[in-house]
Amino acid sequence: MSSSRQDQAFEDTPLHAKVMVVTGGFGVLGKALGQHLRARGARVALLDRAETTQEKVNDDGDMLALGGVDLTSVESANVALRQVAEHFGRIDGLVNVAGGFAWETLEGASLATWDHLYQMNLRTAVVASQAILEHLFAAQGGRIVNVSAQASIKAALGMGAYAASKAGVARLTEALAEELKDRGITVNAVLPSIIDTPTNRADMPEADFSRWVSPVQLASVIAFLLSDEADAVTGACLPVSGRV
Repeated sequence: MSSSRQDQAFEDTPLHAKVMVVTGGFGVLGKALGQHLRARGARVALLDRAETTQEKVNDDGDMLALGGVDLTSVESANVALRQVAEHFGRIDGLVNVAGGFAWETLEGASLATWDHLYQMNLRTAVVASQAILEHLFAAQGGRIVNVSAQASIKAALGMGAYAASKAGVARLTEALAEELKDRGITVNAVLPSIIDTPTNRADMPEADFSRWVSPVQLASVIAFLLSDEADAVTGACLPVSGRV
């Protein structure tokens, strides 16, 4: 499809011409979300700590991949977001996908696990959200969507560190929504159960994968929260639990 015909096809889509930043953009969910948002007319920047993505990013100018971004670093986050703003001319939204998981009981565990999951799951969301604000203020509005987890509501065995970090993401969502509610910026979170990824399938081979949440299903909910249709929704922590 030519670029002009593609632009025409995107004109009536919910996120037409909006610029969305996805952290953790080279992972399974990040890549699925980037493709989903692009299909809905958004221009998308994928940010990741990894240097490169294994999959080709389209070269039509509306999908940008930035590797080597350390989102635990304020300086690194600010540099990356300024690159995005320079490339697209503006930024309209942020999705904090970056994060990780570890299973470990407290007995005999290392505090390093708690520190590591805090860094990956909560600090990255705090740093990226803080860095995006100047750009959303310049755009006179915008969207922030965080990926928390069902475990933030009730933790299972061995999930104390993970659940605590994801509960921090949920509380960040609520506090930031209150802070920004009169600035034209909404802040919401999705709380998935088990996401259907190759890693989760390998770790739980006996599970019924059909009950899990697919990356595309989760991306659809996130895309709604980024859209104009979700303008009245802020401070929500929305369970996306499939049939788990």
